[in-house]
Amino acid sequence: MNDHNPSRANRSARRRFAYAGVGAVVLFVAGTLVANYKLLPYLTGSPAETSQAEKNKQIAQQARQKLGEERQAWQNDPKADPPRPPTGPEGYFQPPQEHEIPDDEFGQAIRRGREIFFNTGTNAREFAGNELACANCHLDGGRKENSAPMWAAINNYPAYRGKNKMINTMEDRINGCFTYSMNAQSSPSGGPPPPGHQVYKDLQSYFYWLGDGAPLNEDMPGRGYPTMQKTDQGYDWQRGEEVFVNNCAVCHGLDGQGQKDINGRYIFPPLWGPHSYNWGAGMHRVNTAAGFIKANMPLGKPFSLSDQQAWDVAAYINSFPRPADPRQTDEGISLEESREKYHQHMGYYNHSLHGVTLGEGATPERWERFVESWRAAGMSAMNQP
Repeated sequence: MNDHNPSRANRSARRRFAYAGVGAVVLFVAGTLVANYKLLPYLTGSPAETSQAEKNKQIAQQARQKLGEERQAWQNDPKADPPRPPTGPEGYFQPPQEHEIPDDEFGQAIRRGREIFFNTGTNAREFAGNELACANCHLDGGRKENSAPMWAAINNYPAYRGKNKMINTMEDRINGCFTYSMNAQSSPSGGPPPPGHQVYKDLQSYFYWLGDGAPLNEDMPGRGYPTMQKTDQGYDWQRGEEVFVNNCAVCHGLDGQGQKDINGRYIFPPLWGPHSYNWGAGMHRVNTAAGFIKANMPLGKPFSLSDQQAWDVAAYINSFPRPADPRQTDEGISLEESREKYHQHMGYYNHSLHGVTLGEGATPERWERFVESWRAAGMSAMNQP
């Protein structure tokens, strides 16, 4: 009896071919990430080349050690020079390392705040309306210069803020981040943490610890995002699409919806759509996003894009639907009224692009209809397989 089944053999061959194809794609993406972002030292652990991260860690340790010595000398002799802020060779403040977190009640609050900062959607789930984390916009856990580091912010509050035209405490500032960047209106609680909540206390404990040794009320190098000067060509989302495809899509996807790990947590955040920041967040301003991108993106390659590329890709990212500005919905005003009141800055709020009016919001249902219609029209990167 002949057990050979041509149909079964063909199916088996097709499966092997499909597996090989998938494997090739995975290897290509992995190779691209390793080559473009110089990840080989992290993956191999080779002692032949000390990674930049390790060098930075050594610089920080030396700076912190010097701070400790100067503090001790000042304590022993009040006439000695006061301790100076610990800085690296480029003049940026060096915050303490994780192993320096004290082993006491304050240290417990620091660690809780750090966990909220890195995994906001898990550790402050009640108040998070998307899957972003504080660390998505404040890189390296709020430590990295030119990425709005928390060590440069904590000692400069209370401060007047033009966005709400009042003196803001750090708690007010965090509240705004939950309201706009974390889109708290879509959270299980329906809003940001109430005044005095433990989330605020733990985050501020973490920020205070990061700022140990930083001067008070001083505009330190690396604070915030770099201010971008306007270019002669202005900004253009259509030019920005090419920049995005060539530099950003490998991590954030051609559809801009990010990538998740096996546990369903984002390792690269969504840049637009229902799971991203809303139209009230500062990052929707093209100039703000351009400054962040210029200094920090692509990840591991800061300041590699030209100013024009940073402007254009910031425009592209902010040319898509995202959740509504809660000020507009809470006040029950039109998009035009909201634009006049809150959006007199660089951006596409209340502009018609890609067949929709930006600012209307991006509920999952509305977003699904948008994606279907956009793909059906054969438009742009989202139409790619």
